Amino acid sequence: MSHSTVDAVLLLGPTACGKSALAMRLADEIALEIVSVDSAQVYRGMDIGTAKPSAAERARVRHHLIDLRDPSEPYSAADFVRDAAAAIADIRARGKLPLVVGGTMLYAKALREGLSALPSADREVRARIEARAKEIGWPGLHAELARVDPATAQRLPPNDSQRIQRALEVFELTGVPMSALLAATDRPPLALATIALLPHDRAELHRRIEQRFDAMLAAGFLDEVRALMARGDLNPDLPALRAVGYRQAWEHLARA
Repeated sequence: MSHSTVDAVLLLGPTACGKSALAMRLADEIALEIVSVDSAQVYRGMDIGTAKPSAAERARVRHHLIDLRDPSEPYSAADFVRDAAAAIADIRARGKLPLVVGGTMLYAKALREGLSALPSADREVRARIEARAKEIGWPGLHAELARVDPATAQRLPPNDSQRIQRALEVFELTGVPMSALLAATDRPPLALATIALLPHDRAELHRRIEQRFDAMLAAGFLDEVRALMARGDLNPDLPALRAVGYRQAWEHLARA
């Protein structure tokens, strides 16, 4: 595989499968830079729970798409595709191979297959939807979604707050069901090679995930969440804080 045949290599896999370690080993052999495919690592102040690369790792190999946004700000798949395409072009212009690494499959799929013309996230619309959710619950909003976009509602469970919110947001902004917009997709002009790390032993993967979480707790993950709570302008319904571990830790600390 040469730089001339592909624009970037995607290295994908589930949490704790060894993606980051492999990426760093490859960097010892190949002139490359890493582009993060992680919907939580884009947020500043969310370091431990997202398993961001250490300062030493980032000094050793340049990483892109980390610490882009404040947790109060939305970040969408469309934002990712735009930012990733720009990072890939920048890396290639400097004669290196872009290695796109992560586990947010929605983002990876958008980069490989393209995005429909969905509108960008709108804070005011999202705030209205969240307020409505507090009144009638996400299952109630799921029922509302079923009336305006039955195809999308059918594939979403009633408690999938993030995707229900996005589907309602798209409909409110465009007047068109998200399922209809998704039918018209533009493929990004990128040649991508994909490497997928698939664990053979699920029990071993779960053990490694548990070990990773224990290490996060020891490193101060709960203190990190306390600091986010202490800001006063964040809440667990924000997209940033729906990241695995953060919402659960927030709710645990709120009950304590």
